[in-house]
Amino acid sequence: MSTIVGLLVVFGSVLGGYAMSGGPFGILIQPNELVVIGGAAVGTLIISAPGKVASRVISAFKKGFGGDAPRKDDYFELLKLLYSLFQIMRRDGVLALEQHLGDPHKSSVFGKFPGVLKRHHAMDFLVDAMRQLVDGCSAEDLMLLFDADLETHHDEEHQPIGLIKTTGDALPGLGIVAAVLGIVITMSHLDGGPEEIGHHVAAALVGTFLGILLCYGVVAPIATSIEMSGIAGHRYLQCVKDGVLAAARGSTPELAIEFARRAIFTDERPTTAELEAAFKAIKSGGTG
Repeated sequence: MSTIVGLLVVFGSVLGGYAMSGGPFGILIQPNELVVIGGAAVGTLIISAPGKVASRVISAFKKGFGGDAPRKDDYFELLKLLYSLFQIMRRDGVLALEQHLGDPHKSSVFGKFPGVLKRHHAMDFLVDAMRQLVDGCSAEDLMLLFDADLETHHDEEHQPIGLIKTTGDALPGLGIVAAVLGIVITMSHLDGGPEEIGHHVAAALVGTFLGILLCYGVVAPIATSIEMSGIAGHRYLQCVKDGVLAAARGSTPELAIEFARRAIFTDERPTTAELEAAFKAIKSGGTG
């Protein structure tokens, strides 16, 4: 939602300032220039994104417009789920988790926390880690597995971002290409009057305008939004990692949750008092 609001502000400011200067809007409507710039940009992106990379770019754009970055309530729910799992480990042993890991959506523990269940990648990350513990994986080996998974996730997230940024950087140059083609057309109308020549020159300059605006006002901010969303998702996984590793080393559920809590940015981090109240509710049979 914030991406759409931001784009409206960008276009509203640019077009509003243009209108305040008395600029005619009709001359800005140049579909041919948009076809040259947009088509060439999409073509270069297709060339640069073979195979599965193209689908990752599409998914990245969707995240840029509809990214669901975790907030305090999301972290709070995650910590309560981790605490519930660690309580089972502490009380009944790690093998007691096996019945909940086969199908988490049918689990009496996971089912209490739908906000975590909807984050599919984080759920796979958590469930795979808990399965490794059930299978007897040591804390040291689990840390290596976590690091390998996070590194792969980081590279997978940044691959489409790099391609989108590269395409955005090419837009001003493609705008110049459209402008040059417009000047070529203008040169073929030199026998026309000053008004006709001026119209063609203005239409050509629209290409440069569109290339620069689309680069710095649209594509680059969207790429940054995707990147920020990825960083937030990585922080969520880091929270899972720190909590599970602490539990695997034998820490109490409360201490393991504290390790996980410290991985959260301070303005999104649940307080100790909030967690203590939630833990009491969980111990008494509620969800907190």
